[in-house]
Amino acid sequence: MSLSQSLSAAVSGLTAASRGAQVVATNLANLRTEGFGRRDMSLTSLTGGGVLANAVLRTSTPLITADRRNAQAEAQAQGTQADFLQSLEGWLGTPGTAGALTTRINAFGAALTSAAAAPSSEASLTGVLDGARGLATALGDISGRIQQARSTADRAIAADVASLNDSLMRVSDLNRSIVKMTAAGRDASALVDQRQVLVDRIAEIVPLREVQRENGQIALYSSGGATLLDGQPATFGFSQAGMIAADSGPLSGLTLNGRPVSANEGGVMAGGRMEANFAIRDDLGPAAQRQMDAIARDLMTRMEAADSTRGTAAGLFTDAGQPFDLGREVGLAARLSVNAAVDPARGGDLWRLRAGVGATVPGDSGDGSLLSALAAALDAPQPAASGDFLPGSRSLSGLAAEFLSGTATTRLTMESASAVAASRSTTLTALEAESGVDSDREMQLLLMIERAYEANTKVIQAVDGMLASLLEI
Repeated sequence: MSLSQSLSAAVSGLTAASRGAQVVATNLANLRTEGFGRRDMSLTSLTGGGVLANAVLRTSTPLITADRRNAQAEAQAQGTQADFLQSLEGWLGTPGTAGALTTRINAFGAALTSAAAAPSSEASLTGVLDGARGLATALGDISGRIQQARSTADRAIAADVASLNDSLMRVSDLNRSIVKMTAAGRDASALVDQRQVLVDRIAEIVPLREVQRENGQIALYSSGGATLLDGQPATFGFSQAGMIAADSGPLSGLTLNGRPVSANEGGVMAGGRMEANFAIRDDLGPAAQRQMDAIARDLMTRMEAADSTRGTAAGLFTDAGQPFDLGREVGLAARLSVNAAVDPARGGDLWRLRAGVGATVPGDSGDGSLLSALAAALDAPQPAASGDFLPGSRSLSGLAAEFLSGTATTRLTMESASAVAASRSTTLTALEAESGVDSDREMQLLLMIERAYEANTKVIQAVDGMLASLLEI
């Protein structure tokens, strides 16, 4: 090898070492950067000696990344629904604790029993009225919270649709920029990092498949087969409902490029956070409301059947002042109230709790038979006339306890599925990290680059000395 060839080879080595140090520095600087893919420099040996730094390559693990995204989406879906059910459990309350629905029912029953033993006592009758009010208020509060949760889910869907549209548009823009940079021979790795962050964000909303296209572009499809991005981004539509009531009409569904698509289980947009919020709004929330309305119906009809003085009018509990009407059961729990006829604050009389809501005279102040009948009606086993309860007979308190138990069972199942998916996601994230930036490995590589730089420097110094000797001849 001639001196000029040796000098050229050494200079190429210095250039490669310099670029290598820059790549290592970039890796270390982005050790904690979201979406960053580790860079590697590609080297090629030159004919006649020397080395050429071809390109900087971004490392990735597409299969592991795809599995990690799907695991995260499943954890989001199950966890979001489990959170709603956990909240519902809290609203129902643990049996025996103050404010729990079963506690309210039992307290009302105890007040009736106590008043039956002292029917002439105004304090005892006031206790019955307070217990009835507390029970009606509890049913209404829980119903209101269920509808608030549905409204919150509706707002979350609207926010996810907006994020989905924005993220898909930005991925499309990055696709075009990556194509331009690649065609110009420039490193587009930084743009790929940004794109991966956006794809991760989309994958939380709906599980997806990422497909590589020519010139560094990608296409995105939902796990259910809907095209999210292939050249042009899809456009999703959704109309936020605002506040939702138990008897609200049909709510907005999801559209893809103007056509309805399903985000429910088995639909083309199923999975992820958006499916979970649709489930809360359209399935879990309405199902919980049906159970609450069934409990309210059970309470109303028990009290109506026990009081023969009412005729066809409402009993102790009313549907906004009216007796129970099968055609108006939806939302009953929210409308339930104590009959004004027994409430002095609304022009009624306490003695009607003892004599009957339809009584015209106080009657015998020592007669507690109606109060005893009302208390017995609460505890009498009977099948639920509506709702999604199992077959069999139970008391009103037993009906509420069964609702709580069913909610807890479903919540535990979803939490277990969420925990498994989250554990899988953690494992896959760790596997991804193994191909990412390792500071120890990068420092070892930097030492190797430093030695290569020193070696090439010594070659240049040696060649310089030889050339100087030749010039002195």
